[in-house]
Amino acid sequence: MHATQLPSNPAFSWKALGWALLYFWFFSTLLQAIIFISGYSGTNGLRDSLLYSSLWLIPVFLFPNRIRLIAAAIGVVLWATSLAALGYYVIYGQEFSQSVLFVMFESNANEAGEYFSQYFNLKMVLIALAYTAVAILLWTRLRPVWLPSPWRWLASLALLYGLILHPLIAGTLINHKPPEKALGSLASRMEPAAPWQFITGYYQYRQQLASLNGLLNKNNALPPLANFKDQTGDAPRTLVLVIGESTQRGRMSLYGYPRETTPELDALHKTDPALTVFTNVVTSRPYTIEILQQALTFANEEHPDLYLTRPSLMNMMKQAGYKTFWITNQQTMTARNTMLTVFSKQTDKQFYMNQQRTQSAREYDSNVLAPFKAVLADPAPKKFIIIHLLGTHIKYKYRYPEDAGVFDDKTDNVPPGLSAEELATYNDYDNANRYNDHVVASLIKDYKATDPNGFLLYFSDHGEEVYDTPPYKTQGRNEEAPTRHMYTVPFLLWTSAKWQAAHPRDFSRVADRRYSSAELIHTWSDLAGLRYDGYDPTRSIVSPQFKETVRWIGNPYKKKALIDYDTLPWGDRVGNQ
Repeated sequence: MHATQLPSNPAFSWKALGWALLYFWFFSTLLQAIIFISGYSGTNGLRDSLLYSSLWLIPVFLFPNRIRLIAAAIGVVLWATSLAALGYYVIYGQEFSQSVLFVMFESNANEAGEYFSQYFNLKMVLIALAYTAVAILLWTRLRPVWLPSPWRWLASLALLYGLILHPLIAGTLINHKPPEKALGSLASRMEPAAPWQFITGYYQYRQQLASLNGLLNKNNALPPLANFKDQTGDAPRTLVLVIGESTQRGRMSLYGYPRETTPELDALHKTDPALTVFTNVVTSRPYTIEILQQALTFANEEHPDLYLTRPSLMNMMKQAGYKTFWITNQQTMTARNTMLTVFSKQTDKQFYMNQQRTQSAREYDSNVLAPFKAVLADPAPKKFIIIHLLGTHIKYKYRYPEDAGVFDDKTDNVPPGLSAEELATYNDYDNANRYNDHVVASLIKDYKATDPNGFLLYFSDHGEEVYDTPPYKTQGRNEEAPTRHMYTVPFLLWTSAKWQAAHPRDFSRVADRRYSSAELIHTWSDLAGLRYDGYDPTRSIVSPQFKETVRWIGNPYKKKALIDYDTLPWGDRVGNQ
C-alpha cells in the first residue's frame, strides 16, 4: 500500500468526494437504511449515521495524497464494529446499545458462550464475506479529494465545529446544560455511526452501572419489615403482577369504548367470573419511573421519598419466602430507565427482552410470553413474577405488527377536526391497544392453563392523552397541563379457583371504588395475606376497611403542585371517572 501520487495541478473532483462519502457512509448507513426501509424505526438513526460518518472526511481533506492509507486504517475499525452491529441486528432484530453490554456482562459464562456462538453460522459467514467484499470494492474506488488551502482547513473546521463543537457549546452555554448532559446528548447522536455505537454504548453503560450499583447498595442496606407474617400458610403458589405502559382505560372496549380494542379481554370478562375489572383507578404521576417509585414501594404523593428508606414490593416478597422474577420488554440500561433496572435487580432472576437503542423501534410485547411460560414451570414452591410491558408506548405504530392495523384509515368514533396525521396517530393508538389486549389476555390464559394457586393483577403505569379531550389537539402526557386521560388506567384482577377456595372474597362489590395506584403495595399485601408494621388496610382497594381519600396527582417535589384528580375537567370519552 502506498501514498496516492497527486498531479502537479490537482483539481477538486465531486466524483472523488462522492466515492469517499460512500465509502465512509457504507459502514454505518447500510444498517440504518435497512432499519428505516423495513419500517423498524424512523429516520433519526439514518440521518445521524450520515452526519457522523462524514467526520472521517477531515483527515481525507487534510492529507489527500494518503487517502487510501487513511481510509484503510480507519476502515478496519469501521468494518469490525459495523459488522458486529449488523450481525447483532440480523440475529436478534435489535440495534446494538448499552443495554446489550449490560445483558452480556450480567450473563454467566455459559450464557455468554451461547450468545456469541450464534454469530458463527453459515448465514453470518456469507453476510460477512459479502459485506467485506463491498467494503474492499469501495476502497479501490477512492481517489484524492483535493481542496486548495485554506479551503481544506476551513472545510475540516466546519465539519468539526458543526458536528462536535457546536452541540457542546450550544448545550452548555446556550441551553445551560451541565457539561456531562451536553456530552451525553452528543454521544446519543453519534451512536448510530461506527465505531461510536460501541464507544458511546460502553461509556453510557458505565455511567448507568455506577448509578445502578449505588442505588442497589442503598436498597440492600434497608432493614426488613418488622413483625412480618404471611397469613396464607405454606401452600405452593404463584402470584403475578403485570405492569402495562401508557394505556388509558377510556380507549378500551372493556371499559365501554365503542371500538373493539379489547376483544379477548371482553370475551374473558363475559365468560370468566374470576376476572374482576376495577373501573375507577387512576395513577398519581403520568410518567413510568415516577409512578413505579410509588406503586412498587411505600412512597406516595405526600411521602415521595419513602422508596429510598423502606423496602420495596420486591424486597417484601423475598422476605415472605418467594422466589422472585422480573420479565421486562422495556429498555434496560438508559439514563431514564436505570431505576427500572434497580427494581428488576431486587428480584432473584431477570429476563431483559429489549435491548433496543431507542424506544421508537419495533419491539412487541409477545417477547414476554416465552419467558413467562418458562418461569411458570420453575419448581420453586412460592413464586412472584413481575412482567413489565411496553404496552401502548409512543410511537404507537411500533407496538404492534404491521399487518395488525385493524383500525388503519378508519374514521368511525373519532373526534372531530383531526388532521390526516392526527387521525393516523389516533388509529395507531387503538391498534396498539388491541395488540396489548392480546398480550395481556395471553398472559392470563397461560397462567390459568397451569391450574395455579394464586392471582394475577394487571394495571398500567399511566394513561395517555391521544386527542381525547376538547379541542382534541393534545397528544401525550404533561403534568403541567393534566387531563383525565393521562391518569385513568385499567386495573384487572384474575383469581384462580384454588386461591379463591382457600381465601374466598367477592371483589365485584368493590370494583367501582375510587383508588390511586400509588397505594398498590397495600392492596397487594392484602391480596397476598401479608401483614407487617406499616401495612394499612384502609389503603387497600379490596379491604373491608378501605377508606376513600383524595387522589393526589402532580409533582410532589414542586411547591403547591399537587392537585385533586377529581377536580379535573371532564372529557367526553367513556371510562374516565
